[in-house]
Amino acid sequence: MSRKEKTVSQAEAEEAVRTLLRWAGEDPDREGLLDTPRRVVEAYGDWFRGYREDPHDYLARTFEEVAGYDEMIVLRDIEFESHCEHHMAPIIGKVHIGYLPDGKVVGISKLARVVEAYARRFQVQEKMTAQIARCIQDVLQPRGVGVVVEGAHECMTTRGIHKRGVGMVTSKMLGSFREDARTRAEFLRFIDVGPGR
Repeated sequence: MSRKEKTVSQAEAEEAVRTLLRWAGEDPDREGLLDTPRRVVEAYGDWFRGYREDPHDYLARTFEEVAGYDEMIVLRDIEFESHCEHHMAPIIGKVHIGYLPDGKVVGISKLARVVEAYARRFQVQEKMTAQIARCIQDVLQPRGVGVVVEGAHECMTTRGIHKRGVGMVTSKMLGSFREDARTRAEFLRFIDVGPGR
């Protein structure tokens, strides 16, 4: 939903937080909780600012003066914080991106901004992985893109099965990363995913 379509006011959002506090058994009017509804709504504004951003815009400015460079470009260990759309619990992890340019490259900070724009929404890790890869493919039109995401899901560690130390890994390979096993293997070597690295 865009900002223009938003129909919930700040006051309504804060009242919803007060309702949840009462539901949990708390008194939202006690001293320690008086400012909590405002703080929670402000935190949501930060956590979910990705809805106000178009990740494609970050990749619009490219560079073609790269002296013919056409080998793999990899940006690894891009930290992210997101929230699972099923329980609204945090997902915290890292994203690794690789692409094979086809005449143009993008500033590496822009790749991190694409990750942020998608992470700062309610997410499913598999969907976020695919969204990042498709965005890069659609805008840069490289010969191939690879995205690997490692995430720890608090919906699994703080509720339900209560299992800590579990990490989820998802990947999306497009173009030569999908079609050529050697390209895919080179990318996976570069990022060296796993606890022993």
